[in-house]
Amino acid sequence: MVQKINGIFEARRGKKKMKRVSQSTESSSGRAHSQRLVSVQSMLRQTGQYRTLERDLMELQERKLFEYFLVVALHKTKAGVPYLPEVTQQFPLKFERSFKFMREAEDQLKVIPQFCFPDAKDWAPVDNFPSETFSFVLTGEDGSRRFGYCRRLLPSGKGRRLPEVYCIVSRLGCFDLFSKILDEVEKRRAISPALVQPFMRGIMEAPFPAPGRTISIKNFLPGSGTEVIELCRPSDSRLEHVDFECLFSSLSLRLLLRVIASLLLERRVIFTADKLSTLSKCCHAMVALLYPFTWQHTYIPVLPPSMMDIVCTPTPFIVGLLSSSLGRLKELPLEEVLVVDLGNSRFLRQMDDEDSILPHKLQAALEHVLERRKELACDVADSPSEPSSLSSVVSEVFVRFFVEIVGHYSLFMGGSDRDEESSREAFRKALSSKSLRRFLEVFMETQMFAGFVQEREFRRQGLKGLFEMRAQDYLDSLPGSENRGVNKFLKGLGNLRFKNRKR
Repeated sequence: MVQKINGIFEARRGKKKMKRVSQSTESSSGRAHSQRLVSVQSMLRQTGQYRTLERDLMELQERKLFEYFLVVALHKTKAGVPYLPEVTQQFPLKFERSFKFMREAEDQLKVIPQFCFPDAKDWAPVDNFPSETFSFVLTGEDGSRRFGYCRRLLPSGKGRRLPEVYCIVSRLGCFDLFSKILDEVEKRRAISPALVQPFMRGIMEAPFPAPGRTISIKNFLPGSGTEVIELCRPSDSRLEHVDFECLFSSLSLRLLLRVIASLLLERRVIFTADKLSTLSKCCHAMVALLYPFTWQHTYIPVLPPSMMDIVCTPTPFIVGLLSSSLGRLKELPLEEVLVVDLGNSRFLRQMDDEDSILPHKLQAALEHVLERRKELACDVADSPSEPSSLSSVVSEVFVRFFVEIVGHYSLFMGGSDRDEESSREAFRKALSSKSLRRFLEVFMETQMFAGFVQEREFRRQGLKGLFEMRAQDYLDSLPGSENRGVNKFLKGLGNLRFKNRKR
């Protein structure tokens, strides 16, 4: 599969080349290009410091599988007013950690009900409702993220009634693992609500699983006796919670690539859809496509209407809104923003340059190989190690796309701090394609790129991920003379240190 993807890129892009770089300056023309450069530089000055993934992972040590478990229900304070979501159950009842954690948790408990029922005003009692699963993301003041995994279901009983949401809050991004826990919660809730809390206590007391490891939970279930439930934390959870099918069925390829281009320049993007599950799945999938880069700004896959003012901020964000909130959105004084209608595969608002951001030939190659994603998925469909062949194909396609842009980064890492600016320029000019160099000139000013470099400096001696392996394969495949030429030039520079520019 990987060879086929590489072959398609090479056929569409032509023979890959890297060149020896001179120290002369390169002229940049084009009004749109200059405006993008100024805009991204301005945005970087407004935003905070990058928080590396590794630091988040280090903080996961000695942590529980989840932090707290909530049941959220709808209530009316008086007749004639909309329903309000409220926490009706909480486990554990008290937070036994640092004061900072307690304060953060208490603040989150105030807003989580709104994330569980962003559509509270639209509800009325119903006789039947199929359970649905969705998730949301809470971002702390320090940039750390917590995930809320939710199962909305109708309580057992007769007659018309309102749904309730079972919500697990964790720092661990493993959708499938928590979906399995919610399956067990729903099964026990159908027998008796009293069975839920002992089950969740058993999970909280279980050891925190290392990546790729499985933990076993013993729990008594009336009528079945003691059950053993196995929960496996995937070795790489980057794709296991991503539903690319939903994304590709909601957006045409052309629009999807325009959205990706906008996100790479860290613009403000709002997604709208009728269903919570669609918003949640598409937002998570879009962020996953950015790998090996990480979105460092505001990220709220499902935004409660009461927090709508967030979309007026001048900093980058990815936000999901239910379509029922579009009327209010139009009344707000929005900055430049891309509004994506997932239900009708269209842009409701745009900046009209989205199709010219990515290098033309590279964008055409990316679009062409994605058109063949189902054909390529057949190559891995029979592999038992692949949880989703489509996910694997799409991931590999975008990894190859980013390898074409920054796959030579390792040649510029390490060395002294003598001349960072020259090292940055050498990295950019090592590409033979003028359009790629122009794109890099803007992209290298983003916080995503700064984080990419910082993260690799941080773990230089650590394990290599998928991107690092594919980038090395790319460098090894370069014609010998070209590779030697690049390395010879680098040695002449004195192995300059390449890292993010200080502000």
